[in-house]
Amino acid sequence: MPDWTTWAILLGSAFVPPFLWLLVIRNTERYGREPMGRVFRAFFWGAVVAVIVAIVISLLVVAVVLPKAEPLYEFLGQRGLSDPALLLSVLIVAPFVEEFAKALGVLRVRRFLKEPEDGLVYGASAGLGFAATENLFYGLSALVASQSLTTSILVIGVRSVSSALLHASATASTGYGLGKSRLWGQSAIPWYLLAVLMHATFNLFASFGVLLTATLGDWAGLIGLLAAIVFAGIAFVLVRQKIREKD
Repeated sequence: MPDWTTWAILLGSAFVPPFLWLLVIRNTERYGREPMGRVFRAFFWGAVVAVIVAIVISLLVVAVVLPKAEPLYEFLGQRGLSDPALLLSVLIVAPFVEEFAKALGVLRVRRFLKEPEDGLVYGASAGLGFAATENLFYGLSALVASQSLTTSILVIGVRSVSSALLHASATASTGYGLGKSRLWGQSAIPWYLLAVLMHATFNLFASFGVLLTATLGDWAGLIGLLAAIVFAGIAFVLVRQKIREKD
């Protein structure tokens, strides 16, 4: 088990970058910025409650999807991402479930949505909280596997400029839809589906290392990683542009 110093480093490296991205998103809005306390509560919801909700629903869904009853860790260890059922989980189940869980954090503050860009801010906040906890899980997993804190921090660092931005941008889309629903009675479902599509596309890029190794060789993983980072970065920039436009 990691000692207290290692835990502190893991927690800091996992949570500080998403929180800094949170400040960037919140401060993109020049007029009528959302209260920091409320934004932080959305972040906290994403980091704790949304993660628990996503895990519970995912386990229930995976239990139905998997072709036979066996412990999940054994299934993953034996078959890896080449198994169609697991690919279904990564590319379809996870996007639908995680975007739903994160959106609940925006629903909690729906009554405070006075402008459409408010939904973008709160959605991104919940997404970044979710990403922070994911950073911790993946960092801890890398530490256990490699016994190297440096490797663990590297994994967290890569995720902080890829999946963290994706989680922020995708849930910002749902938040924008909820804002339009609150203000003008429009359906938020198309914006939720857009978030799911964004999430699934990112996961597809991130899976290139497994899916396309036979075709592209060792370059598949690097190409997929770069594609995922670029995709998430562009999405994050577009969210900030949308906030400025509506501001």
